[in-house]
Amino acid sequence: MIQESTPSAASPAMGGNANAEALQQLGFSHFIHHLGVVDLVVLIILLVMSVSSWYFIVATVIRNSLIRARADKVIKLFWDTPSAQDAVRVMEKQPRSEPFSKIALDAASAAAHHQRHEGSRMVEALNRSEFVDRALRQAVDRESRGLEGGLTLLATVGSAAVFVGLFGTVIGIYRALINLGASGQSSISAVAGPVGEALIMTAAGLFTAIPAVIAYNAFARANRVTIAHFDEFAHDLHDFFATGARVEAGTPSLAAARPGAVGATPPPAVKK
Repeated sequence: MIQESTPSAASPAMGGNANAEALQQLGFSHFIHHLGVVDLVVLIILLVMSVSSWYFIVATVIRNSLIRARADKVIKLFWDTPSAQDAVRVMEKQPRSEPFSKIALDAASAAAHHQRHEGSRMVEALNRSEFVDRALRQAVDRESRGLEGGLTLLATVGSAAVFVGLFGTVIGIYRALINLGASGQSSISAVAGPVGEALIMTAAGLFTAIPAVIAYNAFARANRVTIAHFDEFAHDLHDFFATGARVEAGTPSLAAARPGAVGATPPPAVKK
């Protein structure tokens, strides 16, 4: 009786140990040591997506921070400069990546170009206001496109990474079913490894996609704010170069009211 009861008592313990060993196959170390060709390709694609998106995220954060930090300073420098010639020289000294100074330089160049060609057919077709307005629109569009560069990458990673990870998940589940059929028994040891691979692939896809989606929404919102500042500055520049005075809340600017102030004399030609 004792000998008959011993195997039956030991079998649950042996089954528990087998299940515990099978569950260890769900770990990341088992996944790394049993990588298939498809798994490796999926991981490489997700790694490239993640690295490229994080590179763009860091670079864009630095770029946007610099633009916001310099924006008020550049605008204030332009309006506080005592003459148009000095204002153009100050804008030319700004970094090449600074967008507000380039918008101001394009407006000054357009106004100077229009003034040099007074009496020509171009001046007859477009007055100063229309000519400056066209130049400002082109400048704002150009700088806006510069801000939006890379957002397509984030949108692509945010939408495609989940499906790439899902592809790896499908492969893992398929292997689990193959192993289950080959073993001929419904044991956890037959499916633990492939199921673990499927879960890791799902997590890798989400880890790649979620930061890209969050960054895309944040940058899109920040770009809208910056583009609104472009438009506001461009409207002031248009009034300034078209009329010689900046319109502020219905009152003339103090800078424009001073003799020899910005706008009192036509701006010089700008070298590009």
